[in-house]
Amino acid sequence: MEIVEAIVTDATTLAVLFIEAVVLAVITGATLLATGRMLGLAAVPGSARMERSRRIWLDYARWLVAGLTLQIGADILESSIAPTWHAIAQLGAIALIRTFLNYFLERDIREVSELADRHRAAE
Repeated sequence: MEIVEAIVTDATTLAVLFIEAVVLAVITGATLLATGRMLGLAAVPGSARMERSRRIWLDYARWLVAGLTLQIGADILESSIAPTWHAIAQLGAIALIRTFLNYFLERDIREVSELADRHRAAE
């Protein structure tokens, strides 16, 4: 039984590390892309710059939501092998914070998208 438990624990640890590596790549790539796109706005005139800037930040927020969602999955896996109640409580607190961040990011994305749609419809 201990062998099976060790195999499951090792597999879960590897899965968590893999997911965290994916999250690192997603958020780093999105940050670099958003930064590059924002730097490219220097030559864009005022009103067009504002619209493009909004689009860049919305795209970036979507990538952050994706990263947070994946990270929550890693937290759930990690909590399944947490050795102590203290470790489970820490993971639970981290997952709760990430869930709230995810919720508010998604809400902001939706509100800004709706506002942009109304603005475009009014033009």
